[in-house]
Amino acid sequence: MAEFIRVATLQEVPPGAAKQVVAGGRKIAVVNVGGTVYAVDDTCTHEDQSLAAGPVVGEILVCPKHGSRFHLPSGRVLSLPAVRPVATYPVKVEGDAILVSPESRPGQGMPHRR
Repeated sequence: MAEFIRVATLQEVPPGAAKQVVAGGRKIAVVNVGGTVYAVDDTCTHEDQSLAAGPVVGEILVCPKHGSRFHLPSGRVLSLPAVRPVATYPVKVEGDAILVSPESRPGQGMPHRR
């Protein structure tokens, strides 16, 4: 069974926002899309850039450096220049706490819906 680590609160990641966190030594972007919380690798697969620094557009996280777009539920890359998906991570919300498992699940979105 996956171990979950408390990484943030819902106040720190309000709807429409992303935040870089560290869980199990991994940099992870935690993103709140209208109350559904997703977690994906925080580094763009095209170039070393934090995805949490980019805009959130619906279920899409946009790399602020070159504009690659990633689908949060699945980790799929939706536009160039990136061609590889980002890994996704299981998420739980307990009360106000956001918990993430550092065991990635490439290609499988694991959101927590409120």
